[in-house]
Amino acid sequence: MVAVWGMLYLIATLIALLLVLLLLKIVRRPPKKKKPSRKQVEPEPEVEPEPEIEPEPEVEPEPEVEPEPEVEPEPEVEPEPEVEPEPRLSLFERLKQGLSKTQSSLVGRVDSLLRGRTEIDEELLEDLEEVLITADLGMKTTQHLIQALETRLAAGRLTDPEQVRELLKAELKKILALESRPVDFSSASPFVMMVVGVNGVGKTTTIGKLANQLSRAGHKVVLGAGDTFRAAAAEQLEVWGKRAGVEVIRHAEGADPAAVAFDAAKAAVARKADILLLDTAGRLHTKVNLMEELKKVRRVLDREISGAPHEILLVLDATTGQNALTQARMFHEAVGLGGIALTKLDGTAKGGIVVAIAAELNVPVRYVGIGEKLDDLRPFDADMFVSALFERS
Repeated sequence: MVAVWGMLYLIATLIALLLVLLLLKIVRRPPKKKKPSRKQVEPEPEVEPEPEIEPEPEVEPEPEVEPEPEVEPEPEVEPEPEVEPEPRLSLFERLKQGLSKTQSSLVGRVDSLLRGRTEIDEELLEDLEEVLITADLGMKTTQHLIQALETRLAAGRLTDPEQVRELLKAELKKILALESRPVDFSSASPFVMMVVGVNGVGKTTTIGKLANQLSRAGHKVVLGAGDTFRAAAAEQLEVWGKRAGVEVIRHAEGADPAAVAFDAAKAAVARKADILLLDTAGRLHTKVNLMEELKKVRRVLDREISGAPHEILLVLDATTGQNALTQARMFHEAVGLGGIALTKLDGTAKGGIVVAIAAELNVPVRYVGIGEKLDDLRPFDADMFVSALFERS
């Protein structure tokens, strides 16, 4: 019995040892590798190795800056002396300056002729007649002056050369004083002045200067650009209009001047202007058809404004001498002149034409131009004009 229990005990012990060994083997067995899935896993991109950073070069030490030399102070500049403004010339001095060439041509030659004379005779009067004619006084004026001298000589009242000079001065004042009165712009409203003349005499410039002066005097002025034939004539008048601050009525180049006159007259009435200055084409005085056109313009003005134009002003270039007298005669016969503006007196020795025009046509000189400035268009003063001519330096 004991042997049987011993055998069973041994068998149980062996079985227990086998179980322990089996468990140890199971525990120590490595895990099975998983089979890769059929879906291929894309390999991760290889990371490029970062470039090695080159070591920065050693900074060389900056050279020491040498100190700048001290700047010596500049010597003080002495202030320039103030330029004294030129003295403003009086109107008489400006007129005298502008008439210097005419004075030399006329009065200067008369003085040279009289200098050193102790008596007055017929020979002296003949020489004097030649001087007066060549100074553009005209034949009629010259004969009038010589006759006055001969009458005084025959009466025994002309014995001194200075008396000759004074007599000439007095007679010239008488001739120029005829109808020499300023334009009365207040005589009508609007007062219409029609300005005529050939090309190149300074007609548009005269209108511009006159408009500027009238505007500054407080008059409301309208300009009519009736010279539609000369290229850029209307544009030139517009420049003057802007400068004077006045309105300009114009049409396209080549338009009918009478149509411009019509619109300008309507505008002057509508704007309640005081004065209308109408420019006209610079026509040659020998062209009959153009003179007829001036008459047409005049009729249009009279139809729109009763009594217009109230003044027809002829602009003449004093440098043309006797040709200016011919122009004045033709315009006077065509349209009837009310007055004359004589330009460029400062640039000619033929200023004696002023006297010739007044004597032969009995048309007053209204304005004279003695320079390029706005104020150099001056109302004509006969007494001042003659005094400036005969003024001794």
